[in-house]
Amino acid sequence: MRAAVERWSAAPVVFLHRIPRWTVLVAVFALLVLGMAGSGWAAAAGLLVLAAVLAWFAYLNWPRLDGGGRALRIVALVVLVGFAVGRALERF
Repeated sequence: MRAAVERWSAAPVVFLHRIPRWTVLVAVFALLVLGMAGSGWAAAAGLLVLAAVLAWFAYLNWPRLDGGGRALRIVALVVLVGFAVGRALERF
């Protein structure tokens, strides 16, 4: 399964490597601002997209990470998903 994910990820990773770095930074910042300043499902979706990208990169890098790096990524994912759930449920 890991090999299949790595094969599937090759093209998007090359694409991300070729575009200017500021483009990725602006996209991440925009999603984070949407998630933190927005409300409801749109904010939750922005945070969940960030969480999905972080989970994807964490999965690809997992074998090379030490215990601290793994723990940091797990904590970051839990925090992002927690904020997303909070934003999605704030109208109730």
